[in-house]
Amino acid sequence: MTTELPVAGTRQVRAAFVSLLGAERRRVLLGVALHVAAAGAGAAAPLLMGRMIDDLTAGATIDDMDRLALGLAAAIAAALVLTWAAGYTVDRVGELLSARLREDFIARCLRLPPHLAEQAGSGDLMTRSTIDVPEAGNLVRDTAPWAATAVLTSLVYIGAMAWASPLLALCVLLAAPPIAVGARWYLGRARAGYLAERRAESAMGDAVAATADGARTAELYGLAPNRRRVAHDAISRHWGATRYTLYLRSMYFLSLESSYVLPTAGVLVFGAALYFGDAITIGAVASCAVLSRQAVAPLNNLLMMVERVQRGFASLARVEGVGQALADEPRASEAEPSGGEVALRGVRFAYPGGRDVLHGVDLTVPVGERLAVVGPSGAGKSTLARLIAGIDPPGSGAVEVGGADIAAMPLDRRRRHVTLVTQEHHVFTATLRENLALARPGASDAELEAALDAVGAAWATALPEGLDTELGGTADELDAASAQQIALARIVLADPDVVILDEATAMLDPRAARDTERALAAVLDGRTVIGIAHRLHTAHDADRIAVVEDGRVTELGSHDQLLDRGGAYARLWHGWQGSGSPPAA
Repeated sequence: MTTELPVAGTRQVRAAFVSLLGAERRRVLLGVALHVAAAGAGAAAPLLMGRMIDDLTAGATIDDMDRLALGLAAAIAAALVLTWAAGYTVDRVGELLSARLREDFIARCLRLPPHLAEQAGSGDLMTRSTIDVPEAGNLVRDTAPWAATAVLTSLVYIGAMAWASPLLALCVLLAAPPIAVGARWYLGRARAGYLAERRAESAMGDAVAATADGARTAELYGLAPNRRRVAHDAISRHWGATRYTLYLRSMYFLSLESSYVLPTAGVLVFGAALYFGDAITIGAVASCAVLSRQAVAPLNNLLMMVERVQRGFASLARVEGVGQALADEPRASEAEPSGGEVALRGVRFAYPGGRDVLHGVDLTVPVGERLAVVGPSGAGKSTLARLIAGIDPPGSGAVEVGGADIAAMPLDRRRRHVTLVTQEHHVFTATLRENLALARPGASDAELEAALDAVGAAWATALPEGLDTELGGTADELDAASAQQIALARIVLADPDVVILDEATAMLDPRAARDTERALAAVLDGRTVIGIAHRLHTAHDADRIAVVEDGRVTELGSHDQLLDRGGAYARLWHGWQGSGSPPAA
């Protein structure tokens, strides 16, 4: 069951936006000031043009016209230079803010507790990182700075109109009613529409990804029609949500386009009446007509940006929702573990929307002990491992490592004390050295090679460029066994107090698994090791064995002790001995 990460509220989004702009406050103010200066120079040109018309009508000399023409040319040149400088400054600030937003988002994702990331599902996080972050980046990089300057620029041009003729400046208000009606209608629906579109996009990503990942299974069991129907339904919902936002934009833009001609038309009509009534000069009418177009142009851009602002703020709400998820988590404990003793007391756990998987588990694993956990499939073995690793917090009870609550420990500190290795592993598109150094940045080549040797990764010595060989992607593709050995080598480098091996050697063939387990036994000596046993010979080698059945530890003891009891473990062992192959443990 997936649970979508939260979406930040309007107040939190505004606060985050203001905080982001505040990081580059000086550059933002400089960019706005340059835009205002450019608008002032741009407004001077129509005023000088009107003066030229009036002076020419009044019989001015050629020298007077030349002086006004030079002033007009200087105003145009200044407007061009200032506009370029303003654009450069604002674009630079926008790129810096966009980069900061991306970096903050990645940092938050890396701090996100694993259980929240898993519950959210790949579609939600993928959509937020690939669509919402760029959309929010556009908001702070392009939309917001240009929207602010559009307002100020329009005010400068309207002020210039008022200088030429206060009465004609009022004609700008003719555009207000249709714009207000259209904007009110649009804004009342846009946020909910864009958030619904993003949610539908996340659901579509989940459905398509699950269908692609399980394509072979679906084909094997004849589930292809069902998966096609699931994907089709998800795509249809996304299309419906996208079509709705397209409808909102279309209606909004129609109301805008119909309103832009009104100010200029008003200036020409009322200006003509005033001119023929000898209340205004022809130059003032011409100046105001040009200025009305100049005032409408940034307003047009501003109102067109409202749509992008809505999209941007909807995306920023989802980006900030990751930070809200972190804030909603219980405050991390400052307690520092002392040693590697693991203790579970009355632990119960249920996955979201499901029944209890663990039922009051009590278990203590002393420092340095190697405990094997066995039991039938679905008994709760892997869930137990996840709780000890701090990936999931218990529903009730306590899970402690070295006397400290592991679930309340900050993620970075938890990783230094407890490490979980599962069948799932990942080789990044990077060099072998970089893949290993993830566990211990700054490790020497000798330490990296020793870690590979400890897990029996003899293949690494044959790589063409040694530790500098590129792996993953289109580079050297490793088989599952080699990739798993890299994961195990990272454990050696991380040097934690407690190591949890959840069927960590299951991808290796029996002989390679045996060799790797022997090597690990020497490397892990002195550490607390909890192994989810896939092959019963692993349990045979452990100091103690815990048998988990139906979410409870039903047996606990050494291999010989449990055989003597003749219980569940003895049946598993004898079944394996009789069949010659390991049963599901």
